[in-house]
Amino acid sequence: MDAELNALIDAVRDAAALGRTVRLRGSGSKDFWGQSLTGDVLDTRAYCGIFSYEPSELVVTARCGTPLAELEEALAEQGQCLAFEPPHFSQGSQQGATVGGMVAAGLSGPARATSGAVRDFVLGARFINGLGEHLTFGGQVMKNVAGYDVSRLMAGSWGTLGLITEVSLKVLPIPPAEATLMCAGLSQKTALNLLHRWGGQPLPLNASAWVRDASAQPEADYLFVRLRGAVAAVQSALGKMHDDAVALGAQVQQMDNTEAAQDWRASGEQCLQFFDAPSTDLCLWRLSLPQTAPVLDLPYAQYVEWQGAQRWLWAPASAAVALRELAQSVGGHASLFRASSAHADVDKAAGVNTPLDLVQQRVQRQLQKQLDPKGVFATGRLHPI
Repeated sequence: MDAELNALIDAVRDAAALGRTVRLRGSGSKDFWGQSLTGDVLDTRAYCGIFSYEPSELVVTARCGTPLAELEEALAEQGQCLAFEPPHFSQGSQQGATVGGMVAAGLSGPARATSGAVRDFVLGARFINGLGEHLTFGGQVMKNVAGYDVSRLMAGSWGTLGLITEVSLKVLPIPPAEATLMCAGLSQKTALNLLHRWGGQPLPLNASAWVRDASAQPEADYLFVRLRGAVAAVQSALGKMHDDAVALGAQVQQMDNTEAAQDWRASGEQCLQFFDAPSTDLCLWRLSLPQTAPVLDLPYAQYVEWQGAQRWLWAPASAAVALRELAQSVGGHASLFRASSAHADVDKAAGVNTPLDLVQQRVQRQLQKQLDPKGVFATGRLHPI
């Protein structure tokens, strides 16, 4: 792999010398996201492979171009997993999502609210900065307190700070028991209140999703909750949570585990019916809020995850200001996750992410100055340049 690594280093150094911008790309599974896709493409897939894996130590190190599916398969063979359930979003791409892209995107799946985010599982990383220097931060253990945790800073950076070449991740055993309850007839407010009550109790609540089925006659509200943990803990919680939901007027049933697993996977991969654009003029918006945020007064159907912390809706790009002001009023922010298929470039003019305040702008500029002084990775994907 030395030749492949050296090729990446040389490409960054050449770009720095010529004053060119580089856009890092694995499979391109997340090309739909971001402010812009400018810069010369630097494909990272050649530098691949699982570098080391110690199941007994719950840590794996993989190179950036390693297919995410390959990593998950290797972990599953040892009864382990990535607890944050990273989405692949690889429909239509020639190759599945890569490990480097997974970390750079920083996106998590249904279990994020209880298991943690991608960055919480990053133990260490190696990356190429804007000067073509190959740097190492962190390690392969949790108790690493030396210096600033730059490796976790790379999670969610979308390739704007450096090229991740290797990453060490904490992995966890697959829980021995799992169950999913479907609770029909709970309004969003009632469902969130119930989730918050459960969240304050010693229950193995792992994931949740609330949605209104507009195709049903009449419309019906559904709350789905997934339990994971020890067999006894899951079995004990099932009865209690069933009774709590029934007491609020819900019709409750336990789903088949195989069917439920497919639905949770579809939720994380945005393959559920809700994520089919109702119109070519609408954008998919993501509201990131405190879990305790109230139900928002919006004229758009919502899909609510993470016990209320993540809420999806389809709305026009023209609703950007209103959505962001409402999200900020409850302590959160709104981002344009998928632009409309009709006029994506125009939609993104509203800004994919909520504009940074002056303090955040200064921090962002200083970080980029330290890691990428020549602007090799300054594609403007996170915020307009």
